[in-house]
Amino acid sequence: MREDGEPPAVRGAVRACLELTKPGITGFVVLSAGVGFLLGAGPGWELEAAHLDGRLLDLALTLLGTALAAGGTNALNQWLERAADARMRRTRDRPLPGDRLSSGAALGFGLLLAAGGPAVLLLVDPVAAALAALTVAVYDLVYTPLKRHTWLATIVGGVPGALPILGGWQAAAGELSAEAWILFALLFLWQLPHFFALDWLLREDYRRGGFRTLATLRPDGGATSVAAVSTTVLLAATSLLPWAAGGLGAGYAAGASALGGGLIALALPVGVSPSDRGARRLFLGTLLYLPAVYALLVTAAGWW
Repeated sequence: MREDGEPPAVRGAVRACLELTKPGITGFVVLSAGVGFLLGAGPGWELEAAHLDGRLLDLALTLLGTALAAGGTNALNQWLERAADARMRRTRDRPLPGDRLSSGAALGFGLLLAAGGPAVLLLVDPVAAALAALTVAVYDLVYTPLKRHTWLATIVGGVPGALPILGGWQAAAGELSAEAWILFALLFLWQLPHFFALDWLLREDYRRGGFRTLATLRPDGGATSVAAVSTTVLLAATSLLPWAAGGLGAGYAAGASALGGGLIALALPVGVSPSDRGARRLFLGTLLYLPAVYALLVTAAGWW
């Protein structure tokens, strides 16, 4: 026992619960909601103290509610896939297959967070709360079981993955405009080359886990290569829509074009000859691409 009286078992359970939320993924989700909120609110919030305080509170509640919903979604996903995780090298040491947390505790924790996220968002906007609840439901009740039946689950999974940016916009603006749906499309498409690259890298693990992905169904890599390149090109083209819709200057168009071109350059070798090295470069490229596009968006919108 530590000097402060906290038993090791408690520390271990807290760590295990944190792992269930997949902090890295949850962080990306919260970032997306925050960008959606800023773009939905528009630049230059009025500086009157009461207005500014209310805006900051709404932003804080939006980020908190999104984090809770995302963490709960991930925890429930790990509870649902605990048997598959035990068969895969990458996931066999997770809290549930690693016997560091009971199944009941994980389920209760996931449900608490999944319910708490929409409840917090309800304080800001009921539609934003509904979008968070929809994210949990589609990801855990549709996408997760579908992964065992068809590779099209990858497409389905892109929907809940892209809803948080809509939730952020809705929380700030109170309505979903065409610009909000463009952001949704951008985040939806980003997930596809990101996953197709990961799919190739983890194809053996996914096969052991019983998941039907392009790389497990078509081990020659041809289908995965075509999917990775085509969705990267679509992503790069979609990234120009915020500029085409008006309101963003030539600086955004130039930056988005450069980023999209760079990502296509990483995808093309995968299309020519699929390899772990090429897939890894594309995967890492997508991780850098999204925050860079977000930075361009909020800068071009007048926040800096």
